[in-house]
Amino acid sequence: MTLDIAVNDAAPNREKPTLPDAQTVTAVKHWTDSLFSFRVTRPASLRFRSGEFVMIGLPGDNGKPILRAYSIASPNWDDELEFYSIKVPDGPLTSKLQHIKEGDQIILRPKPVGTLVLDALLPGKRLWFLATGTGLAPFASLMRDPESYERFDQVVMMHTCRTADELNYGRELVQKLREDPLLAEMYGEDFHKRLLYYPTTTREDSERMGRITDNLSSGKVFEDLGLPPITPEEDRAMICGSLAFNVDVKAVLEGFGLREGANSEPKEFVVEKAFVGDGI
Repeated sequence: MTLDIAVNDAAPNREKPTLPDAQTVTAVKHWTDSLFSFRVTRPASLRFRSGEFVMIGLPGDNGKPILRAYSIASPNWDDELEFYSIKVPDGPLTSKLQHIKEGDQIILRPKPVGTLVLDALLPGKRLWFLATGTGLAPFASLMRDPESYERFDQVVMMHTCRTADELNYGRELVQKLREDPLLAEMYGEDFHKRLLYYPTTTREDSERMGRITDNLSSGKVFEDLGLPPITPEEDRAMICGSLAFNVDVKAVLEGFGLREGANSEPKEFVVEKAFVGDGI
């Protein structure tokens, strides 16, 4: 499909055209040389469930839109939309997207979809978020959604990256949530005990090391956090990462007796299958 530039006949002296499905960038933060987050205006008509994704993009050199699936990192009550992205120097989209700044426009198709939603899980006691890299994004939304704490007694965020710096976005988010006075007022002064955080690295020495699969299979995460092993009676989980990561973690959860669910058939865990690989 060719990208058409909208023309406003009543304003012939306009400085720049408006993209179809355009939203305006309101903030950009670069966390590392390879990771950044940004916020954009929210379409008035957009309604979504925390954990869903939309298609966003920019015009390519040939005028056609370059679109990719991006999880919405902000909760469904936020007035703006937040996204968390990797930078790929030669990526068709992120080679351009990483240079956006406040006031720029991006294309945003307001049709949210996705499997990482609370409705796809059966009721339980504990909810596990399992992510690598920018797979944290949908959980950044769900961790900020009060419904997560209304449905589950505890939320556990397991996040693994190569280096400690790559954990900063998630670490800062969890810290703010655990210290949020409004959440403490809503759920009690011990709210910080309901949101548990387990960050690990795989290439750089840090306080906690190892892949999510290894820390689950060995039982180390349960020992470190003082939690019982995962059971299908009490635990629910969501997975978001590379295809290989998703397959490996799915096998571990199935080893604990959990079954994969979907919007149409809720069960004990769900996997986001729309992950975009390194070519973005």
